[in-house]
Amino acid sequence: MNKYDGMLDRFLKYVKINTQSDEDSTRIPSTNCQVDFINSLKQELLSMGLKNVRVNSQSGYLFADLTSNTSQSLPSIGFLAHVDTADFNSENINPQVIKNYDGGVVNLGDSKFKLDPKVFSSLNKYVGQTLVTTDGNTLLGADDKSGVTEIITAMQYLIGHPEIKHGNISVGFGPDEEIGTGADNFDVKDFNVDMAYTVDGGPLGDLQYETFNAASAKLKISGTDVHPAEAKGIMVNALQIGIDFNNLLPEHDRPENTEGREGFFFLTDMSGTPDQATLNYIIRDHDQEKFKNRKKLFKDIVNKLNAKYGDGRVNLVLKDQYYNMAEIIKKDMTVVDLAKQAMLNLDITPNIFPVRGGTDGSKISFMGITTPNLFAGGENMHGRFEYVSLQTMEKAVDLIIEIANLNTKNI
Repeated sequence: MNKYDGMLDRFLKYVKINTQSDEDSTRIPSTNCQVDFINSLKQELLSMGLKNVRVNSQSGYLFADLTSNTSQSLPSIGFLAHVDTADFNSENINPQVIKNYDGGVVNLGDSKFKLDPKVFSSLNKYVGQTLVTTDGNTLLGADDKSGVTEIITAMQYLIGHPEIKHGNISVGFGPDEEIGTGADNFDVKDFNVDMAYTVDGGPLGDLQYETFNAASAKLKISGTDVHPAEAKGIMVNALQIGIDFNNLLPEHDRPENTEGREGFFFLTDMSGTPDQATLNYIIRDHDQEKFKNRKKLFKDIVNKLNAKYGDGRVNLVLKDQYYNMAEIIKKDMTVVDLAKQAMLNLDITPNIFPVRGGTDGSKISFMGITTPNLFAGGENMHGRFEYVSLQTMEKAVDLIIEIANLNTKNI
């Protein structure tokens, strides 16, 4: 049996299924299509021979186990991926398979859109490889159905090759990562592993254990709306207060001006009238103290505006979303060292860098299971220009298997 038998077909089948999450939903999972997809995966895992296949009622995650085939006492390992896709058209996904990519422009189906290496320089890494792209009308869903595919393909191979020794392995496929709630109800006791990895990263070699600290901020502003001809001394324009608020934030600290470990404030949307206005922000920083100061600045500006316009004009709701998992993982780098060595064994150069975002592993690490992030292969994720290399997906399968086997060697 070839290690990658059926992997491309499996991936193409998965991505054609709409599994978009819904941030306005209050149910878990947030959409019926995710429930249906998870149930179909459950049947697939059962037919493969994985054990204790179950959907956790608390979180909506699908869990399954591959029992140890060695008498050694070893740490148990988990591999996780999310099934939902981002907020971009995900109906009627029609993936293209480009074999032996020649380095030129890729026409995305019959649409007006193209993948041009002059615009997307990442394409230059994949000459000669097989690419899976969109047809220009939808996203692809490699984030994170590539991870789902890779984990299942690796488990299938390990089941068929008992000569490859490994300890207890658990796999998990969860909903609602793209709306930031998927891991909120993760059941650590049910998953029951010593360490884990999300397979949800980008290009070959990505290994991430440092993320942003993250918060959301919602401003609701009440104005006094009167006819502009009679406004002097009476009108309080809620939209103008919102603009004033934004102008009191540091101009540099925006996503378009920052990189690396630089944090930011990001105004994601603003709506309203002179009578009522709403502004939504996300707040990000890798450093915990700077993160606290960013949230304090929001409160200070609100207090300043309320002092000027009257108490209660500006109402702020701040919510922490996730924290930098490096705070937990740096206490014991075993899980990172294992992945790093496995990459080196496979001649993959580890690319370790701070994520300007978060993963389900951000929350799960603080729940008690250290969970860094491994590459899954996706490029240009969350839109019509998304694509993935089949060869990178194969390397991800190799990495999962090598981590499992290397865990038996007491590195």
